[in-house]
Amino acid sequence: MENDEHIIQRIEDILGGLSDNFRILDHQVDVDLQMEYFEFSRNQEKPQSIESVINAESELYDEGVADESKRSLLVSLASIEKPEAYRIIERFVPLAKPELRDWAIMAKLESRMLLETTFSDESQIFISTGLGGREGKLRYFVAIFSESEAEFSETQKRLVISEIEMALGKTDGQLESVSYHHNYLAFLLLLPISVAVKDPIKTAIDECNSLAPFVKDDFIITNVKVLSDKEVDDIISGKSEYDIEE
Repeated sequence: MENDEHIIQRIEDILGGLSDNFRILDHQVDVDLQMEYFEFSRNQEKPQSIESVINAESELYDEGVADESKRSLLVSLASIEKPEAYRIIERFVPLAKPELRDWAIMAKLESRMLLETTFSDESQIFISTGLGGREGKLRYFVAIFSESEAEFSETQKRLVISEIEMALGKTDGQLESVSYHHNYLAFLLLLPISVAVKDPIKTAIDECNSLAPFVKDDFIITNVKVLSDKEVDDIISGKSEYDIEE
């Protein structure tokens, strides 16, 4: 995993004076599917007849139409600078079957950004990660480990969670969820893109260990996906492409 501080610095450099003109993908969409969508969108020719594409809305709901054709239609709709095209995608997203839902979400976002760029005359910047985000913040998966390599006690769990919430509160971050595992706690949290993501985690660990060290200094953080127990174990044992932060 690339150093998160470098990633954030690059994002800030790109945003520059356009800090109000960026969109973060809210939903958790697999990174491979995101790349597939952008490749498909880049290679597909713009429709020659806008009206024929807009009038083809019923095909999205027709079970006789192949999924690949529906994907193509969604990409075509997303390339049309008309609110009607956006509304068609917007109506379809909550009704899409699982195989098409994430694709439709990507099309909706592309359509929205096209319209905002067209009507505001300002460039829009799109930031997407596998875990998405919310309200201008990116979502991260974090794993914090027990020094004893055994399960945290109930008191230790409460202390770690309390310190995480306190550290996030100082950076306008937010704790979304906690899950308990054999030798680690896993968190889903939101942080503004301007925050060096490792800092609040390090602060929380330092506070936990200020009296008696029971949390390892090393931790895992990624915005690509929620890691399984096996994936976490592979990282710890050095069998994974992800790095452990120190």
